[in-house]
Amino acid sequence: MARFARLGLALLLTAAPLAGPVLAQTAPAPEAATGRLAKQAGDAKRYMVAAANPLAAEAGREILRAGGSAVDAAIAVQLVLNLAEPQSSGLGGGAFMVRWDNASRTALTLDGRETAPAAAKPERFLGVDGKPMKFYDAVVGGKSVGVPGTPRLLEEAHKRWGKLPWPRLFEPAIRLADQGFPVSPRLNGLLGKEKFLLADPRAKALFYTADGSPLPVGATLRNPAMAETLKTLAARGMGAFYEGPIAADIVETVTSHAGNPGDMTLADLAAYRVEERPPVCGRYRAFTVCGMGPPSSGAVAVQQILGIVETRDMSRLKPGPEAVHWLAEAGRLAFADRALYLGDPAFVPVPLAGLIDPAYVASRAALVNPDRSMGRAKAGEPPQKRGFLFAPSDGIENGTSHIAIVDADLNAVSMTTTIEDGFGARIMTKSGFLLNNELTDFNFAPVEDGKPVANRVEAGKRPRSSMAPTIVLDGFGRLYAVVGSPGGSQIIGYVAKTLVGLLDWQLDPQVAVDLPNMGSRNGPTEIEAGTEAEGWKAALEAKGHEVRAIEMTSGIQAIVLTPRGFVGGADSRREGVAIGD
Repeated sequence: MARFARLGLALLLTAAPLAGPVLAQTAPAPEAATGRLAKQAGDAKRYMVAAANPLAAEAGREILRAGGSAVDAAIAVQLVLNLAEPQSSGLGGGAFMVRWDNASRTALTLDGRETAPAAAKPERFLGVDGKPMKFYDAVVGGKSVGVPGTPRLLEEAHKRWGKLPWPRLFEPAIRLADQGFPVSPRLNGLLGKEKFLLADPRAKALFYTADGSPLPVGATLRNPAMAETLKTLAARGMGAFYEGPIAADIVETVTSHAGNPGDMTLADLAAYRVEERPPVCGRYRAFTVCGMGPPSSGAVAVQQILGIVETRDMSRLKPGPEAVHWLAEAGRLAFADRALYLGDPAFVPVPLAGLIDPAYVASRAALVNPDRSMGRAKAGEPPQKRGFLFAPSDGIENGTSHIAIVDADLNAVSMTTTIEDGFGARIMTKSGFLLNNELTDFNFAPVEDGKPVANRVEAGKRPRSSMAPTIVLDGFGRLYAVVGSPGGSQIIGYVAKTLVGLLDWQLDPQVAVDLPNMGSRNGPTEIEAGTEAEGWKAALEAKGHEVRAIEMTSGIQAIVLTPRGFVGGADSRREGVAIGD
């Protein structure tokens, strides 16, 4: 632990109110705050797993102890998260995985993002008046549900990189679903804040008491329907999710919603495919940072931010208003490009190489005034733009979960996984899992200023994401760190902040993830309410920043390799742990 600096930062350890919207399209913060937990960094010698719930992390460690690979452990973690952290991810959602192969020293990414049904049209989220629907009018029900991708991603990853038998990976989750587990303070708190889930009879029966109160902390939560689903998938593979009774259950749940039915079909489920994509990698000082490319904007935006702040000596700045100024200005420029250029590459000609071209990023960095905020940034003109004819859009994204794992062979997985908003579309299948509302990650208005929006709804399309699962390599091309976070479009800022903390400030991973969150999504400069960042407000305003102190409920996981083993941090804003042997 001596190699890391420790910074005495005041951290909020009590619950805080949900922040108001900050984007043009009205939406809540990704997940409400339920308090902070004081934590110390985890240490391990052989392998490590960091996840947002202790039961899930323990499942991952169980698989690693049994000789499983990082991918095996990630599958077990995901299945338990579906039970213990159902508001954030699960079989009914999607995920992005970045996998590091230590023997070949190569990274590869799998895209398990949800897709729009074949019947989806660009006007999907316009009301009868032709105007965009209110956010929750679109979210709650079947219309917002995309074809889930997580099950296929898990199966594809196991086929390529699994070591243990497929059924073995389901054992921890089946035990918990059958025998039950105690309701955590966070799950109880989020159920208590939730306004829409009680309207779904299956969800109400699972998560609430007879009088409509959320199950109390420590109460045993059993999910026998999910146990049967898991047993079926363990025995028959994920084909049993996309065809047969489970698939029929999904379609019936989506299309039968009384107030807001969707149009997913059995053919949509059967047609789903995981996409292998090349990682998006770039240099940051002596390091190489690799992440997920389009349809995620995460790696592109993170690398643009890093490329801009690389022009400053961030190690000299340390956490404070000057660092916030640079991270916020870099965020403005990155989000301006993101709004215009990023989308599903099967539908949009994303100028990917141009957006992360070092000369282009340097030209964007030259726009930053060290003494004055630029306010709102405009998109740039990257190389390879080639007559891009789309309009910009901010869009909305919400909550997720992140898994970071390094196994005994130094293979690693960084996986961000989601059902979008907290508790997704607020509809539960008979099979025991909630369904996503991922289609509300598309822009509700398909046309802006007479031009089509790159992230508009289209049949078979994957909505733009900000998920940023990240692998960091050292100057010799060796694995150095595994990082990622939930948090909707704020993920980009959370990951960039953590990387600066790890790589520039050489912080202990726990301290790095717990730093006050900060940045800009090309709107106000956002600082985390209830932290010492609020004390930086006056200095930022003196530079012309419009500052908003808001709730920024990240869930960052970080694992760093040191000469003595692994050191990990799990965000104190959630319940996770970083553990290993």
